[in-house]
Amino acid sequence: MKLEVKDLKKSFGDKEVLHGISFSIESGKALGLLGRNGAGKTTTIRILMDVFRANSGSITVDGKPFHPRDFRIGYLPEERGLYPKKGVQEQLMYLAELRGSSRSEARQQSERWLKRLGVSEYAQRKLETLSKGNQQKVQLAQTLVCNPDLVILDEPFSGLDPVNSQILKDVIQEQIQSGKLVIFSSHQMGYVEEFCEDIVLINHGDIVLSGNLDQIKREYGRNRLTIGLGPDYQEPEQTLRDYMGDLIRVVGSRKDQVIAEMKDGCTRELLLRELLERELIPEEFGSYEPSLTEIFVEKAGDQ
Repeated sequence: MKLEVKDLKKSFGDKEVLHGISFSIESGKALGLLGRNGAGKTTTIRILMDVFRANSGSITVDGKPFHPRDFRIGYLPEERGLYPKKGVQEQLMYLAELRGSSRSEARQQSERWLKRLGVSEYAQRKLETLSKGNQQKVQLAQTLVCNPDLVILDEPFSGLDPVNSQILKDVIQEQIQSGKLVIFSSHQMGYVEEFCEDIVLINHGDIVLSGNLDQIKREYGRNRLTIGLGPDYQEPEQTLRDYMGDLIRVVGSRKDQVIAEMKDGCTRELLLRELLERELIPEEFGSYEPSLTEIFVEKAGDQ
């Protein structure tokens, strides 16, 4: 399947919060839907789920209008919403049936996911008696219990220790590999880099960056290098500005390395030769590949 969102606009009263959002996602891939708080991510997700109606724009699947009722959607919201005083399996079955499962299918799938996530022993317990981590695993179970076609995960790793995080990683990878449409939203950029081939970055209701993550990193790393001068230089950034400012522009630092952008006409070979001739012997000199966090800050940070 291919889901396409085209020119989605949404207003609340006189305030337009989405200004024409467009992106696509295909089966067997995860899309990273990114943005700061208030950027428009949750509004976009709620339009996908038909909680809100867009003012204009379209959503299609394989070229045909997307009607959420025709698909099973598994949604893990950032703000959790299960019933604390209800039994774990009882509410999993209830939610599965609400989303189209038969009673027997709901029982089978609830048992499957409770076992897969290591919380079968709590099936008859009230949710509020479980630890925060186990409650989070039950939240994930309710997301997947209906065998969804579209899986939307909003901050899924919140509250999980490293062991349970690995279990969740494995489950997400299984969903991707089984051909599901997966939308992954998180402020933990390491997880986004691990799961998502493509990203969409929303800022103030506009898409400011989208595409293949590897290609975006290569583009952002173009004409940039990392230079490490070693412990003898107390202010390496200022040193490079003073001595190499005709060839490079210092744009930041990472650990003990300075991130420098080559100016027009400068090449790696020329820069290295000039560093040596000016008696600035680098301990490290290499290509720069930005992290998703650095790209996020550059594109969505306040100026």
